[in-house]
Amino acid sequence: MSAFVRFWGTRGSIPTPGHKTRRYGGNTSCVAVRFDDLLFVCDGGTGLRELGQTLMEQHGDEPLEAHLFFSHTHWDHIQGFPFFMPAYSEKNRMFVYDATHEDDRIHRLLLGQMRSEYFPVTFSDLGSKIISRNLDSGATVIEGVTVRHMEQTHPGRSFAYSFEKDGVKVVYATDSELDLDLVNKAEAERNRDALRVLPPELVRFAEGANLLIADGQYTDDEYPEKVGWGHARATTVADFAHQAGVRQVALFHHDPMHSDDDVEATVAVCQDRARRAHSPSKVFAAREGLELRLD
Repeated sequence: MSAFVRFWGTRGSIPTPGHKTRRYGGNTSCVAVRFDDLLFVCDGGTGLRELGQTLMEQHGDEPLEAHLFFSHTHWDHIQGFPFFMPAYSEKNRMFVYDATHEDDRIHRLLLGQMRSEYFPVTFSDLGSKIISRNLDSGATVIEGVTVRHMEQTHPGRSFAYSFEKDGVKVVYATDSELDLDLVNKAEAERNRDALRVLPPELVRFAEGANLLIADGQYTDDEYPEKVGWGHARATTVADFAHQAGVRQVALFHHDPMHSDDDVEATVAVCQDRARRAHSPSKVFAAREGLELRLD
């Protein structure tokens, strides 16, 4: 069994086109996870537009289904949805999942950003069949893929998701301020080199994943001025991956102020930290257009 993961948007907060972000991309959060012909889409940032165009080209006149999971509904995670062309075709079906257990919350917020004050096409003009579903509190099985979710530390609520089938596990955990979750917060503040211990329930959620995609927006020097903003230090993500024993961890939600060179410098710091900890996890930066095969 193989899964395929492709990054369509890796930037946090706001799109950042330009020569300084050419290598890692300027589109906001969007990741496609495929198990056979089953498509899961994590977040609908501006990267969703190009994903939609590619799907339309691949499917031609054939109908398609997509299962959409939103970590939360801040602008940079939903702003691509009005430009997602498969949602305009009546032959297609879109399943939108809600982890909040608030009736139709995600549906209502997607609808809200397409009000005429904000966008020329209204939600009711979308031709596809859009089906809202609440996720079960434990695990939800979708055509053989087990999907779990977990609430994260982020203003306005945010959720991580894991997708697992036949021993292949992908965890998507963006917009999570891991540093506020630390068990040994005081020690970590005194000594940056100390292992930052995450709660056991969080470690179990990601445990053994083939790929962990995690928010590592800030450097150690940047974070003190950004406490409470809902994002983690990249080095804390490296420690999280180590404790969960994941095979690979993709640093995600790159800061809009960071150039490609900045991203690579952050990765180098995290790789060095992982080596010193004898971590089993390969650390790299999520890059727009990168596709991974997971076995």
